[in-house]
Amino acid sequence: MRFRLFVWILFLGVFSVPNFAQRTTPPSSRDIAAPTPEEDETRARLANEMAKKATKERVAALKHDTDKLLRLSVELKESVDKSDENVLSLDVIKKAEEIEKLAKSVKEKMKGPN
Repeated sequence: MRFRLFVWILFLGVFSVPNFAQRTTPPSSRDIAAPTPEEDETRARLANEMAKKATKERVAALKHDTDKLLRLSVELKESVDKSDENVLSLDVIKKAEEIEKLAKSVKEKMKGPN
């Protein structure tokens, strides 16, 4: 009889501890400290610096792409001038498609992140 009582107490003790451990309460809003004005200012400054850096990178990419667009346009003009009036080469068509894709890319970059 005592052995059974001991087994039951042991059984309840073993299986009630994990249940108890899972019943932790989430931290309340009072436990989490509100950011200080200094932290807010630091975050705002970092966000501003990151935005400036992203803008500089976007402008650099735009310059690179527009230079490439100009080069491809000149090459396309030269290829068209060299071609026969009745035949356009496959190279001319591919260059025109590449220019079109690049122009769309430049247009999207000029719109900026929205």
